[in-house]
Amino acid sequence: MNYHEKFFNLFTICEKSGKLVKGFDISKEAVSDRKAACIMVTSDVSERTFKEVNFMCRNFPDIPIIKLPFDMKDIGASIGKKVGVMAVCDKGFADKLAEYAKAAADTE
Repeated sequence: MNYHEKFFNLFTICEKSGKLVKGFDISKEAVSDRKAACIMVTSDVSERTFKEVNFMCRNFPDIPIIKLPFDMKDIGASIGKKVGVMAVCDKGFADKLAEYAKAAADTE
């Protein structure tokens, strides 16, 4: 199994377990409530959105921003909703998803 498949298998489990917050506004809320373990941003979000995500996380250096090697279409195919900004609200999921995303990007 390659890292692309590993990422999406775990990503789907994360979403089904209720630990994935989808969308900019609700992700911002998860960050400010200190529930987010990381923020994930798809490769095709606008530069403006990416800047807003960085601005949103500037006071929370312990919440990493992960730039995914996948686009909104890939995310939509996995969870049924096209979304560009997501918060993972579980440290274990966040760490493993970050690892798989990096490995998937390195193999492309």
